[in-house]
Amino acid sequence: MIVLEYKIKAKQYQYRAIDEAIRTGQFVRNKALRYWLDNKGVNKYDLNKYCRVIAKEYSFANKLNSTARQSSAERAWSAISRFFDNCKKKIQGKKGFPKFKKHSRSVEYKQSGWKLDEKTKKHITFTDKNNIGRVKLVGSRDIYFYQPEQIKRIRLVRRADGYYCQFCISIAVKEDMQPTSRAIGLDMGLKYFYADSFGYTEENPRFYRKSEQKLNRLNRRKSVKYRKGRGLQGAEVNSAHSPSQRQSNNYHKARRQYAKQHLRVSRQRKDHAVKLARCVCASNDCIVYEDLNVRNLVKNRRLSKSISDAGWTQFRNWIEYFGWKFDKITIAVPPHYTSQDCPVCGARIQKSLSTRTHACKCGYTEDRDVAASVNILKKGLSTAGHTGTYAWGETPSWAVGGILSSNGDSLNQESPSTVT
Repeated sequence: MIVLEYKIKAKQYQYRAIDEAIRTGQFVRNKALRYWLDNKGVNKYDLNKYCRVIAKEYSFANKLNSTARQSSAERAWSAISRFFDNCKKKIQGKKGFPKFKKHSRSVEYKQSGWKLDEKTKKHITFTDKNNIGRVKLVGSRDIYFYQPEQIKRIRLVRRADGYYCQFCISIAVKEDMQPTSRAIGLDMGLKYFYADSFGYTEENPRFYRKSEQKLNRLNRRKSVKYRKGRGLQGAEVNSAHSPSQRQSNNYHKARRQYAKQHLRVSRQRKDHAVKLARCVCASNDCIVYEDLNVRNLVKNRRLSKSISDAGWTQFRNWIEYFGWKFDKITIAVPPHYTSQDCPVCGARIQKSLSTRTHACKCGYTEDRDVAASVNILKKGLSTAGHTGTYAWGETPSWAVGGILSSNGDSLNQESPSTVT
């Protein structure tokens, strides 16, 4: 499966119609979740049937295409099944009990409710009762190479810089790569983005840190435009129930600028992770990395911002994706003592984070991160590792069907799909 994304150019009333479709999809998802909470033994097929009841009860829900309502109900089931999967796997900490959505940003259609222009393929028309109508698609012309029956799902996404249309296309995406006879171990860090077992260190780009000053300036500008607790004339009011300053057009303009800058940082981080992961997987036959629990690591208030800025989880996900795409081996190993043990003699040398050089009594001296990457590789090549995130037998969503928001072939799929 591949996903092609195009930016939407439309009129203001069409943008408002897309927003209304997104709100309706959120409403259907929350109603499906409430139905599951109030009734025992409900499965995903019961939630799909319940969509028809919602459409009869609420006229605005009936305007949304039936397959879009089903997709919203399947999103609720995806959250439910993910919770059950986490409970069965006995993961540590919170299991992710499904919650009601407050700020959805997308709505998903299946193979009905839309029609792509056959000749130009530069426009798409939504045929449900939401009155979105015909909108223009701006982007690459890769959609020319695929037939309409290959498009399994379409998603409308709202972002800070506009609206986008995503096409999920059912094709084989595996690539035949020549063996390189190389195995590599990766140690993720903050000084370097990673250090590998060959001694190479990739610099940490620190996209958020570089944009932090500009983000703070935009945030201050946004805060000045709207201050909660001020009277309508701008005077300070001590009452807890005092009216707030109206959210002016200048406030919304400042808010959009602030959101666009955050979006730019996230796109930089994703682009860096994709290109680097592809390069690593194309150059090696076996990639070994740490099975880090980032959720616990960010609890360190001194390092949480730097850890989040590094984007380790995103890089790992792309490593596993390209490993599956190129038929390469990806192994996640426990990170315990990889920075303390000597890769030559195995002696354990306690080091603080400020100690950046590994010096052992056996005479082996190396950068701390490079030595750790050698230990990671040795663990991966032994029986200590487990293959990928999907070691328990699941297949990623890109390998099983046209699903945009699911992750695996267990219960947390949105719906049954055709195996590519």
